[in-house]
Amino acid sequence: MAILKTTLLVIVLLALAVGLAAQLGLLRGRTPSDLGARDGRLKPPSTTPNSVSSQAALYPDNPQRAYAAIAPFSASEGGPQTLERIRRICEGMPGAKVAKSDPGYLHVQFETRWMKFVDDTEFWFDPRAGLIHVRSASRMGRNDFGVNRARVEAIRARLEAR
Repeated sequence: MAILKTTLLVIVLLALAVGLAAQLGLLRGRTPSDLGARDGRLKPPSTTPNSVSSQAALYPDNPQRAYAAIAPFSASEGGPQTLERIRRICEGMPGAKVAKSDPGYLHVQFETRWMKFVDDTEFWFDPRAGLIHVRSASRMGRNDFGVNRARVEAIRARLEAR
């Protein structure tokens, strides 16, 4: 009986410690310094299953290339106009904060409500291809359980519904 009580106490204390760390922002992680488009490429997808990228095929040595692959967005109405629509869609989503918005690039941070984890989502207009490439990745953890993919697809659905 004493072992059970001790185990329960340890579990409760750990849960409280994690909750406190989250509320203090200790689970946010740091903003990556290498975001943005360079030479026509966004940052590679993570090497663990916690990101998606429409440019995953450009990184053949990445072990998560197949898992991370996601379709780019169509920019049929023009890149800057489509990015502006994406920005407005993102602003209406829970936990979203626009970190950078330029005519050809958008960076949005999505913070979870309780644990305060942050995902960085980037959109870059490729004028040669007429597409908007996307990359979305968790700052912390090894697995996002499909959250980044689901978010990007929800943005795509809202964009296509208009």
